[in-house]
Amino acid sequence: MIEFLIDFVSDIDGPIELGLLYALMALGVYITFRILDFPDLTVDGSFTTGGAIAAILITNGVSPWLATLGALAGGMLAGICTGLLHTKGKINGLLSGIIMMIALYSINLRILGKPNVSLSGENTIFSSLDPIYVMLVIVIVGKLLLDVFFRTDLGLSLRATGDNKRMIRSFGVNTDNTTILGLSISNGLVALSGAVIAQQSSFADIGAGIGMIVIGLASVIIGEAILGTGSVFRTTAAVVLGSIIYRIVVALAYEIDWLKVSDLKLITAIIVIISLVVPTINRSMKQRAQARKRSAQLLDQGNTEGGVF
Repeated sequence: MIEFLIDFVSDIDGPIELGLLYALMALGVYITFRILDFPDLTVDGSFTTGGAIAAILITNGVSPWLATLGALAGGMLAGICTGLLHTKGKINGLLSGIIMMIALYSINLRILGKPNVSLSGENTIFSSLDPIYVMLVIVIVGKLLLDVFFRTDLGLSLRATGDNKRMIRSFGVNTDNTTILGLSISNGLVALSGAVIAQQSSFADIGAGIGMIVIGLASVIIGEAILGTGSVFRTTAAVVLGSIIYRIVVALAYEIDWLKVSDLKLITAIIVIISLVVPTINRSMKQRAQARKRSAQLLDQGNTEGGVF
């Protein structure tokens, strides 16, 4: 057991690097699910869009940094389309995301031209720098920019849209526009994550985005369970931490002999289930304890009043 822990600690750079790579995607999921309260399944498609755009631009001689920005723009456009379907087309939010996710599969295949594109031998943002340091800078800058944005009037309007649409409308805010903006920023971050992961792994694949929404949710839930929620600064930090811890848990799970790489989705589903069920159980136990305490107080009060008479 001691040898196992020593070996794992020596190799922990890998899970931390992956956690940082996926942290941008987790921040995007946090915006839709926690701030906008919008079940956006576009994520599975926009993640692949980011990787596809970055791969094609890089293989055609475009600067990897410009290619990465192009991926960000592509993801934002996908988010705008989902927002328009929901707000202007009056289509249910969940259904809007599903429709866009399906449409993006064909769009991504058009962009790639084939199921996967190799970036082996190509110049990427990680060619001359260690990925863990590059991603640390990118994630910190992205997190801080989000923190600043959510403190602006527009950012506060976006947050209020998810909390209470009717209230914010009474102040003259167009909630359709804030919803579209939130979905755009979210999917832009998701596509950015897809772009950097494609460059780190040296290939872009049409199936890369499958299950990303669940991984993002797992990161958000784990982070909130550890650091809790409060200020935007704290919550975004919790999401980044959750992404890293999720990857560490997955890496530990892979050390179990009878688990295979193909079990990743199952492991992710189990982590999400546990993360959702445990807080619910704890909440129910606290409510029952409070109810029993209240009943005991009422009983004691009744006995006291009965003794007086």
